[in-house]
Amino acid sequence: MAGPGKPGLLYKRVLLKISGEALMGTREFGLEPQTVNRVAEEVKQVAEMGVECCLVIGGGNIFRGIAGASQGMQRASADYMGMLATVMNALAMQNALEQAGVQTRVQSAISMQSICEPYIRRRAMRHLEKGRVVIFAAGTGNPYFTTDTAAALRASEMGCEALLKGTKVDGVYSADPKLDPKAERYETLTHHEVLSRDLKVMDASAISLARESHIPIIVFSIHTHGMMAEVLQGRGRCTVIGEQLKKGAA
Repeated sequence: MAGPGKPGLLYKRVLLKISGEALMGTREFGLEPQTVNRVAEEVKQVAEMGVECCLVIGGGNIFRGIAGASQGMQRASADYMGMLATVMNALAMQNALEQAGVQTRVQSAISMQSICEPYIRRRAMRHLEKGRVVIFAAGTGNPYFTTDTAAALRASEMGCEALLKGTKVDGVYSADPKLDPKAERYETLTHHEVLSRDLKVMDASAISLARESHIPIIVFSIHTHGMMAEVLQGRGRCTVIGEQLKKGAA
């Protein structure tokens, strides 16, 4: 299923979901510029291959709504604060990408036109068609929904052929491989298996929406140089979650 005119590529349009924590690097809070720039280089490499790419970035490196709510803050207010954190991360990633020579647009589900575009589906589609990277910020714009769900929603709206989940590990395991050396690593799973086994890949709403939209989820290490490009060519080390599509299928 290589994209038209793109030999060797499994997918022509993808959405990359990365957590805010993935941008912390060795820090305990905030952004590490070197890490942001390195992730930007991974996205640039993919864009130069001809893949239409959009991103959703979490905000947990700055503020996490659920954590705020657990400390007595009203949940909706905490979630809105988390959404603002994702906008900060999106602007940082936009800056890194544009410094690397990649045209980028940030679209926010919460209107803040002084710093980024409002989310408009048709405009976002046009940006992708022109080869620009689009970063979707502020989640879904609603409290009680995670950025995982926002990623599955935007991937569905954009007609993405895959949802890439960039993590600290090289796939999905039966347990945390750092805590359990006997944890089993999965090459392929179905969406149903992820839900029934309660594997903590993404939240259940995101998995269910991806299944309904027939979008495979590919889990890989965003910290391994060149792995995103490898995965899109069916050679990378990853776990593919899908009812029909399997890693390396043509």
